[in-house]
Amino acid sequence: MTPPSYTGLTWDHPRGYNALAQAARTIAPLHGLSIEWDRQLLDGFESHPIAELCARYDLVVLDHPHVGEAVEAACLTSLEEVFEPRVLAAIATAAIGPCLSSYCYGGRHWALPLDAAAQVVAWRPDLIDTPPDTWGEVERAAGASSFALSLAGPHAILNLLSIVAAFGRPPAEQEPDVLLDEEMGTRALELLARLYAKANRPLLQANPIDILEHMGRHDDAAFCPLIYGYVNYASRRPARHQLAFADAPAAVPGGRRGSTLGGTGIGISRRTKVTPELVMHLSWLLGEAAQLSFIPDHDGQPSFRRAWTDDRINRRWGNFYRATVATLETAYVRPRYRGWIAFQTEASDRIRAALAEHRSPRGTVRELNHLHRNSIGDRQL
Repeated sequence: MTPPSYTGLTWDHPRGYNALAQAARTIAPLHGLSIEWDRQLLDGFESHPIAELCARYDLVVLDHPHVGEAVEAACLTSLEEVFEPRVLAAIATAAIGPCLSSYCYGGRHWALPLDAAAQVVAWRPDLIDTPPDTWGEVERAAGASSFALSLAGPHAILNLLSIVAAFGRPPAEQEPDVLLDEEMGTRALELLARLYAKANRPLLQANPIDILEHMGRHDDAAFCPLIYGYVNYASRRPARHQLAFADAPAAVPGGRRGSTLGGTGIGISRRTKVTPELVMHLSWLLGEAAQLSFIPDHDGQPSFRRAWTDDRINRRWGNFYRATVATLETAYVRPRYRGWIAFQTEASDRIRAALAEHRSPRGTVRELNHLHRNSIGDRQL
């Protein structure tokens, strides 16, 4: 009898692909099914319309801000339709920070939290003695060392959201239709403008992967104060200097780490015929054996809290997990309504223009709030 066969799409990086591909080769046959994983570039992962991907694939690795778009397009199957409540409850307990809840929209969950990430500090221990711990320390370090800012793609607005969260006013939490508190948003954008004037110029156009690759091979960026953490760069490899990672900067010592949640989840497209074999395999990927061993041993970045504090995993990966676990636990979850992806693209373009052209920070914050309000319309938040 031919085993059920599925196709999946993930993103083209060892962290996004290697563990899934290896599990498809070695574990899926034991579960009685066949899975083939395709890959797309990071830029497509961040912006490609989710409905188009779900029309072509059974399983789609997605970023949680796509959830509102996917729900309105009715292209995903909710986890509540597939898994027993006890399974979802176990995952909720095991997952670090808001990893599972970030995929909740309209009272249901729409993806399994395979991978956990947030913006943290990346730094070169051979170039600076310690990473900056507060935004004041970031500014002082920026005056003494060369450094990078991650502002390409959606990351300009994500930086701004994170700094505002560190300043004590998490975006859109008190008033969902007001993205940025005007005073805090202005203060955060003024900080970004001061850093922008001193940052490594070519790297302003680089995505996080390219920045980390560059930092590992060249000496003109001693740190990046806010960049999505990639465990793959926390160990020395040929022709690469050692990178280290630390918690995202706080506004004051001991304050909240200002960081916007990233990571990825596995969504099940509406077109998929869900079999017991598929449920078994997905349950295994979100079980302890995979999260504490198989995934980190194959370049993945697990979502289980225990993995982030595990001694063996931290020894293997340069203490990446333990050094950034506090950031993951309190990471800010951005809005997920349909239209958010388009908003964060436009908002990032406006922030980069404002920085390059020395536009008024307060005026830019007002523009961003107006753009956000228009992008919401009458939609559910």
